[in-house]
Amino acid sequence: MITKILALTDALGNLVRFILLPGQRFDTVGVEPLIDDLCFGALIADKAFDSNSIIADLNERGAKIVISQHPRRTKPLPIDAEIYKWRHLIENFFCKLKEFKRIAMRADKTDQSFNAIIHLAAAVINSR
Repeated sequence: MITKILALTDALGNLVRFILLPGQRFDTVGVEPLIDDLCFGALIADKAFDSNSIIADLNERGAKIVISQHPRRTKPLPIDAEIYKWRHLIENFFCKLKEFKRIAMRADKTDQSFNAIIHLAAAVINSR
């Protein structure tokens, strides 16, 4: 079984929240639970998160939208290229997370134990 980890990090690349999704689900499904009840100034994401509903939610919050645009978007939104460069922090977090073999190989059979090992790995990463 394939499991997606959808994670939200702060401006320093530290894990704030994450959720697990089945591998066949769209990434956009998990965004609402991730950003629910959080205050932030901007959301930096790749084109998998380019959806009208996410953009509308960010506009309501007054957050800056820094999402790489999907090529099929008819009216591309302007994004700040300098801020978008900071997206590497989430990529770096996932690289550090995959250093833990249990996470990279999805060795845990249940979502609960997989969730726990991700929390543990994030604590180890933050303590470095």
